[in-house]
Amino acid sequence: MLRRLKADFRLSIITLLGTSALLGITPFAAIRFWQGNVLAGLIDTSILVFICAGMAYAWITGDTRRSGMVLAVIACAGAVAVAAAVGEVGLFWLFPCLVTTFFLANPRLATLLNATSIVAMVAQSDVFQSDIQMWTFAATAVVVSAAAFAFAQRTDDQRERLEQLATIDPLTGVQNRRAMNEELGEATAHAERTGMSYALVMMDIDHFKKINDTYGHGVGDSVLVDLVTRVQQSTRKSDQLFRYGGEEFVLLLPGVDGAGLSAVMNNLQHIVRKKVKHPGGAISASFGVAVLRHSEHVGSWLERADSALYEAKKMGRDRVVFSGNMPKPTAKEPATGTGFVD
Repeated sequence: MLRRLKADFRLSIITLLGTSALLGITPFAAIRFWQGNVLAGLIDTSILVFICAGMAYAWITGDTRRSGMVLAVIACAGAVAVAAAVGEVGLFWLFPCLVTTFFLANPRLATLLNATSIVAMVAQSDVFQSDIQMWTFAATAVVVSAAAFAFAQRTDDQRERLEQLATIDPLTGVQNRRAMNEELGEATAHAERTGMSYALVMMDIDHFKKINDTYGHGVGDSVLVDLVTRVQQSTRKSDQLFRYGGEEFVLLLPGVDGAGLSAVMNNLQHIVRKKVKHPGGAISASFGVAVLRHSEHVGSWLERADSALYEAKKMGRDRVVFSGNMPKPTAKEPATGTGFVD
């Protein structure tokens, strides 16, 4: 649970709001019922129920975007309703709502909600003791909203930067191993739901250590960047490339299998041979390919692709080896450099 809260900022805000509602609103609802103010008690209870229901929905479905927007509306509307029911003391409930809206909803909706809530409060002129108090309330509410907006935007920017640092390889610009694990998990879940085929390709630059030792790590880095550029130019936007470690990369190919996958791999092997070079000439790469099996978990899928890559290197490198039964190369495809392993 803690890991999920750390990973999903909006869910943590929703949970904080729900917990605060339970601890903060419940006593007031009980007191108002005890004092005979049934309307205010019902309003408090309704707010509490809706907030808790929204929190439960977010936890169960993972849909924090919709639940966040709904909770922002409920919180602001509830604060206005409480002020109408209990008078001046209800004004204070709006201020925490003005802050949390920018963390629960997108900036445009949050701004609209805050502005509408402030106007709705000011429209209840009988809630305020004087015009000075009313305009003071409006001014402070606007300042709080502006500060919350600035803080929320800065928090979002910093979180995006941290996520990028955590998931993007700084040298090549492609996603790293951490991001790969998440994407492969989503791919297996999607395949289970829809039946879509997914292929996993592990590729390793042949004799890369010799390039580094002979020409230096600067040249080695250039080779890695060039390889990534060529692969991305030769694949679809829906395909995803990850740096697995060192000179090893993983390519996730959705919606391909059979003869189509064989053609893709032959083309990719040709591109690497002809386009990626270093001062000593062209390079080559070894490829291990595994098509996702029904109900297969990520660990097994990766292991089969890695075993196929190992077999490609064992067979002499510069080869494409498929895990399991795949179509044999057509007459136009090279018979050498392609293999199969169970």
